[in-house]
Amino acid sequence: MDFKDYYATLGVAKTASAKEIKQAFRKLARKFHPDVNPGDKAAEARFKELNEANEVLSDPEKRQKYEELGANWRMYEQAQRSGTAGAHPFGAQWGRPQDGSRGFRTMSEDEVSQMFGGDDGPFSDFFSTFFGGPAGGGPGQRRGGRGGAPRTTKGRDMEHEIELDLEDTLRGTVQRLGIRQDGAHRNVEVRIPAGVTDGSRVRVSGEGEPGGGSGARGDLYLRVKLRPHGKFERKGRDLYAKVRVAAPTAVVGGETEVLTLAGKSLRLKIPPGTQNGQVFRLRGHGMPHTGKDSEAADLYATVDIAIPQGPSNEERTHWEALAALEKKS
Repeated sequence: MDFKDYYATLGVAKTASAKEIKQAFRKLARKFHPDVNPGDKAAEARFKELNEANEVLSDPEKRQKYEELGANWRMYEQAQRSGTAGAHPFGAQWGRPQDGSRGFRTMSEDEVSQMFGGDDGPFSDFFSTFFGGPAGGGPGQRRGGRGGAPRTTKGRDMEHEIELDLEDTLRGTVQRLGIRQDGAHRNVEVRIPAGVTDGSRVRVSGEGEPGGGSGARGDLYLRVKLRPHGKFERKGRDLYAKVRVAAPTAVVGGETEVLTLAGKSLRLKIPPGTQNGQVFRLRGHGMPHTGKDSEAADLYATVDIAIPQGPSNEERTHWEALAALEKKS
């Protein structure tokens, strides 16, 4: 078992502030998160290392004990193997007794575990040995206590598919879901943010499976499935729709009405000689901005020229006159 340099894991100096440690962890965690690297075992292992380093360095008390361990870690490991817990720094209380002697008070394994707290995820042998993390035992059991005292473990995450209309993704929505788990049924109210796409995963904190002991619930991940829309088609964040244009308007020019997904009526200018299938861009009337995007996407209106069916006698007279002119030209 090798000593783990948590500072090197996060790429920060030993003098790094709590803010610098937090920033370094977030940057690396985003890069190696399993959701970003599906099926990549190396990235998954790296992500676990980052979590372990952050678990220690972001906690002032754990960080202090980790730094006080220093070069004495080998001595602690040897003492663990020989059973002489009082001979190593983590088997004794740091500092001198109040009587000024040079001895140390021996700490029980439970005290060591309590000093560093429990954990909700898998940690390395190094962490388990020195910080009382889980290393063996069944579900819900904490290593280190002589009586096998139960430890708290976070519950497993759950995944659930949710169907949404395109309108639901425009401004976001609140949905009430019925979830069946272990034969029991419960209702969960979830908030869906604006701009989600087909296949998006939305995390709902604390709505997964129950944890062990007094551990927190896992998380619920909602996999978004968009229902087909009768008028609009979504491509990325842009929307596409057909707009009916009367044949005379397409020929001589004019205006036509376009209804957006948000229900707003727009007037679209049709230039003379507009062709069937011609596309017009309506800036800012697509899906809303998300993340770092500065503005909403666009709506693309495709011209669908309307040919009248069953024209009146007067209309037919005009169409016949146009047809006659076409033959002469």
